[in-house]
Amino acid sequence: MRGVIMHGPGDVRIEDRDDPTIVDPTDAVIRLAATCICGSDLWPYRGADPVDHATMGHEYVGVVEEVGAEVTTVKPGDFVVGSFVISDGTCEICRAGFPSSCVHRLFVDAAIGTQAERARIPFADGTLVATPGQPEPDLVPHLLAASDVLGTGWFAAVAAQAGPGRTVAVVGDGAVGIMGVLAAKQLGAERIIAMSRHKGRQDLARHFGATDIVEERGDAGVARVKELTGGLGAHSVIEAVGTQESMVQAISSARPGGNVGFVGVTHDVQLPGELLFFSQVQILGGPAPVRRFLPELIQLIWDRTIDPGKVFDLTLPLEQAAEGYKAMDERRATKVLLTV
Repeated sequence: MRGVIMHGPGDVRIEDRDDPTIVDPTDAVIRLAATCICGSDLWPYRGADPVDHATMGHEYVGVVEEVGAEVTTVKPGDFVVGSFVISDGTCEICRAGFPSSCVHRLFVDAAIGTQAERARIPFADGTLVATPGQPEPDLVPHLLAASDVLGTGWFAAVAAQAGPGRTVAVVGDGAVGIMGVLAAKQLGAERIIAMSRHKGRQDLARHFGATDIVEERGDAGVARVKELTGGLGAHSVIEAVGTQESMVQAISSARPGGNVGFVGVTHDVQLPGELLFFSQVQILGGPAPVRRFLPELIQLIWDRTIDPGKVFDLTLPLEQAAEGYKAMDERRATKVLLTV
């Protein structure tokens, strides 16, 4: 089969890989219908994370071809959406609602790589969710978004306790941040402040429910959020970048007693103790437990209540994945869908 290999920073190639097979009785093999490039894939692409001949990709939807003897929740022919983290679904951590920290956790990009034609998914019952039927073609991008960016934005909004009567500020205008806007709206937030300098992303944020746009960053961005909230700060803040500046901006934008949900993959973030002590905010985040939310998100998409696939603004065939990486790196695309 064909799949994406990142040989080094900026060096993305599509090469032949071995076809996956059932190894353990809890496995499933799926033929991908679509995959995509994540903003987190840009960290190694830009040289911020080490990379050497890595199989890439962790967002995926497709059709089950084969299952192991112990798989009970999906069967050959099912169309499925999977989490970007493999989880068994039965350990204490999974049952507590955090399958992305499962005791048997595997990250799909490191262990499997789903920017490819097919994939072996371990612990299929704890990782995959079947759709109610075979989706119409136009639903596929929306279902694909649920595999990571929608689920991650949703977790960020839940962690930030977005809800009725609350003002939500979103730091980061990439795909996850924009999905955080969508999630905050669905959870009933009264006001949603999207922090963005990019016209196309501002328009998309407004489509998903943003009521205000703030273009300032850093201290100026914090000051603008406080100006919009009577000097108090937001009740809920979503951090969707992962840098020192974005994390400090997020915490500083929250009012005392507020909540910060952080899902940006952190790079060199060191928080001053004084900031944490005097901010009096509650902080929850990390790798999103997407599998926990998949049944609900799939149903919302199936009912056409939400349209998260609009976050994909460039579609390319798998063989042109290198161009997709380049487009996202140069901010010519927010998120690239790869057809398989």
